[in-house]
Amino acid sequence: MSSMIFINLPVTDLARSRSFYEALGFVNNPAFSDEAGACMVLSDVIHVMLLTQEKWRGFTTRPICPRGTSEVSLAFTCESREAVNRLVETGAAHGGTADVNPPEDHGFMFQRTICDPDDHIWEPFWMDPAAAPGAA
Repeated sequence: MSSMIFINLPVTDLARSRSFYEALGFVNNPAFSDEAGACMVLSDVIHVMLLTQEKWRGFTTRPICPRGTSEVSLAFTCESREAVNRLVETGAAHGGTADVNPPEDHGFMFQRTICDPDDHIWEPFWMDPAAAPGAA
């Protein structure tokens, strides 16, 4: 069995965040969702747990990073450059912020960034591994 990853993110408005992720194509798993959290499925092995700040504080006493700061950048592959662009533009139209970091085009790899409504940074990217420098 492949390992699964559950990315836990504190959010200020659960309904708004759920709507943002649904617009990007994530699917809600109601078995792991309630009024304090929503399990949003990206793939069979990648899930994003959107947790109200109150629920988040039940897991740690450490402070929640303030908006406008960076703690982690979450990168995932897309099937094409067009898919990267489509995802970022869709996110921007649903409450996110596009291109908080400049887009990068290395020929064999293309990436952009989108912040969700709580400033969590995502980096959708497309890559052709066969064309990467040093690829055999």
